[in-house]
Amino acid sequence: MTKGDKVLKIGIMSRQEFVKRTIAIANGEVKPNPDEPDIWFESLQSAAQVLSNDNKNLLKVIVEQCPKSLKELEHLSGRKSSSLSRTLKTMERYGLIELVKENRQLKPVVKATQFQVEMSL
Repeated sequence: MTKGDKVLKIGIMSRQEFVKRTIAIANGEVKPNPDEPDIWFESLQSAAQVLSNDNKNLLKVIVEQCPKSLKELEHLSGRKSSSLSRTLKTMERYGLIELVKENRQLKPVVKATQFQVEMSL
């Protein structure tokens, strides 16, 4: 890991446990620890889908090539527009990237370059 790398902590928790925890936080019964995961997945499989090798390579292209638009990223990655758009929206929903409006275009920005997975039984 280099000095500029941002680490994103990923937690694995069942949907039922997550809902229960969210309600407890909303009711003031539980206070989130600042060291807790940044994002949560329902299963290791769902995390693996979002962080697949193809998607990891896409993140790498964004970091290394700094595309100024989705059209440029489409060209650099070799992905079709509809598939790329769906993937980027999913990644944005999970906080892996941010789509920044710049010069009337959306520019993808990677929010983390390192990932840590936290899971308990």
